[in-house]
Amino acid sequence: MTNEAMSPLRRRMIEDMALRNFVPETQRAYIRWIKGFAAFLGRSPDSASFEDVRGYQLHLAARGLSAQSRNQAAAALRFFFKITLGRREIEDHTQFVRKPRKLPVVLGPDEVARLLKAAPGLKYKAALSVAYGAGLRVSEVATLKVSDIDSARMMIRVEQGKGRKDRCVMLSPHLLELLRTWWKAARPRGWLFPGPDPAKPITIRSLHSACRDAARKAGLDKPVSPHTLRHSFATHLLEQHVDIRVIQTLLGHTNVETTAHYTRVATKTIRAVASPLDPLFAKLNEAEPPA
Repeated sequence: MTNEAMSPLRRRMIEDMALRNFVPETQRAYIRWIKGFAAFLGRSPDSASFEDVRGYQLHLAARGLSAQSRNQAAAALRFFFKITLGRREIEDHTQFVRKPRKLPVVLGPDEVARLLKAAPGLKYKAALSVAYGAGLRVSEVATLKVSDIDSARMMIRVEQGKGRKDRCVMLSPHLLELLRTWWKAARPRGWLFPGPDPAKPITIRSLHSACRDAARKAGLDKPVSPHTLRHSFATHLLEQHVDIRVIQTLLGHTNVETTAHYTRVATKTIRAVASPLDPLFAKLNEAEPPA
């Protein structure tokens, strides 16, 4: 397929995504999948048949791609055919993959303390503390601005989080003190955690790298990422008996079922549940005659 043949389609697809306010990351991903589909076909994708779409999905499965990647490819194909080409019937020929429901990795409070203490410098200690102390996604931590810290109301404003939604989360006094220490040391003006170029925020990659370094230095034998701190935040709140709908709001989840996933790893809550076996044994013991 030539660039000239693809260019009008790509331009129209980008315009369609822009009209629907897709974030740039999603736009780039969808274009990448359609380019891959065109390469698989060896011709312009607007000439593809149902069997071509099916064959491409089988090709992705044979490559061993994750369920998340294959589902993103299916979403891109649906958008391209349904919206850009107006071929709505293609939905019947694109399959989403059921993703395995794995338990998230959660750190105990002592492990979180060790990780934060081992962070490589004040900047990363503050950033990772925000991820745990407020339950933010790594992308949300990276794009925080100084003006998002509202010390008067003791809140952090999260602008345009996942799904382009704003929300507010709590700001603990200890976290505020740490952020003030960081601000006095670095004097950031725009981004709270600027990158090497102060005009740009810290990169997500550097936060991941710092988290891995801190976990290694702290001697943690679990796979740890900044999202692990978000998982730990939600789980620890559940164990403190915070209402699940409050946690849902803090995390920015649309569906409470997503938040309920953390009940499977809230070990203190699980241990506090009395087994029905206990009262049964108590009755059996009462019924036994004395020796």
